[in-house]
Amino acid sequence: MRIDFPAIGEVLVDRGRRELSRRRLGHCHSGCETTGPADCHSVTQELFMSTNNTNLANLVEKVIGADGAAQVNRLMTIPALFSNWECGQVSRKEMAQALNMVLFHDLLLRVPTGRRYTEEVAARGGKVFHDHGALRTVLWQDNGALPPGETAFTRILEPLGYRLNGVFPLDRIGMTGRSYAQQDSPEQIAQFFVSELHPEKFSAAFQAAVTRVVASSQEPLSPKAQALLQDIGRNDRLSVTDAITLLTALRGCFARQHATPSLADYEILRAESAEMAWITTEGNMFNHVTDRVADVAQVALAQQGLRRPMKQSVEVSANGRVRQTAFLADSVTRQFIAADGTLVERDVPGSFYEFISRDLIHDAAGTRLDLSFDTGNAQGIFRMTAAGS
Repeated sequence: MRIDFPAIGEVLVDRGRRELSRRRLGHCHSGCETTGPADCHSVTQELFMSTNNTNLANLVEKVIGADGAAQVNRLMTIPALFSNWECGQVSRKEMAQALNMVLFHDLLLRVPTGRRYTEEVAARGGKVFHDHGALRTVLWQDNGALPPGETAFTRILEPLGYRLNGVFPLDRIGMTGRSYAQQDSPEQIAQFFVSELHPEKFSAAFQAAVTRVVASSQEPLSPKAQALLQDIGRNDRLSVTDAITLLTALRGCFARQHATPSLADYEILRAESAEMAWITTEGNMFNHVTDRVADVAQVALAQQGLRRPMKQSVEVSANGRVRQTAFLADSVTRQFIAADGTLVERDVPGSFYEFISRDLIHDAAGTRLDLSFDTGNAQGIFRMTAAGS
C-alpha cells in the first residue's frame, strides 16, 4: 500500500503521550504511605513519581543501577496500571514491566540512532511508549545446553503472564515468528515477538555452520532462577528480594550464549541468511524495541527530513490497521576467529529501533487496540539488519 507523506513543514507529530505522563500518585495496597518506611522505597523513588510504584523502582535500580533507572524512567512511559502495588510483593505484571524496562535500556546503550531519537522525544516533554521487543532464536537440535528455538524464552514469558497472540510464517527468510501478549494488561505492557530460524530450509553447508556456531551455547538460567520462575508462575508474585534475583538472571538470557564464531562460518551463514548471520554475532539480544506512535507516516517523514537512516517505506498490514517502519540497524564491532586462530574484528549490523501505529478494532466484542502483527510487515522490518550486511 502506498502512503503519501505531507510536506515536511506540515509535520506535527501528535505523540498522544502527554496524558500518559501526567499520572496521579499511586497507592501501596499494604498501606504504607509514599513517605513511609525505607523498606518500601528505593533511593531513586522520586524518579518514578509518574506511578510512585516502589516495586518497579527497586527492581530496575538494583538491576541496571541508579543512573540507568533514572534514564529509562525519563524516556519511557510507565503505564497507569502500575499506580497500585503491594509493598514487598512483586506481581507478575510488575516483573514483565521491569524486564521490558531493563531490555529497553540495554538496547539504547548499543543503538545510538534510537537513543538520539528517544532523547529528542524527552527533550520535547514526551516519553516513548514501548509497544514490543523482538528477539531471534534457532530451532536446531545441536543447540548446546540452551533449549532450542523459542522454548528458551517461552519458559520465561509464560510465568510472567504472557500468552501466544499470533503465529506468522516468515517463509521468505526461513523463519517463523510468534507474538506473546501479557494477559494482565495486553494493551499497556509491551509484547514480545519471538522468531525461530529453521536451518533445515538451507543448504547442508549452512546447517553444518549453524551447528558449529550454536553447539557451544550455555544455559543462562541457574536452578535457582528456574525455581523462581516456577514460583511466580504458580503464585503470580515473588518477594522483592527474589524478584531482583530473578530479574538479574532474566536479563542475562537476552544475550549471545554461544562462543566467539569463526569468520569462515559467519561468511557461510551470511551468504544464505542475513538473519542467521545476525544471530551468529548477537545471539538472543533484543533485535529491536518499538515506539508506539499516533502516526507512523508522520514520524517517518520527520526522521527522513533529519537525514536519519530510515527504511524508505512504511509497511502496512493486510487489514490496514497496523503500520510499521524503522531505522536501519546501527553497526557494532564484533570479534571472530580467523583461519589462523587469531581474533579479528569486523563491523556488522547490530540492533535497531522501530516505530508502529495501531488502529482500534470496532466489532461485536467491543472496541480494543489491534495488537496483531503481519507476516509481510515482519519480513519487511527484518530487512533492517540485512541492510548493513
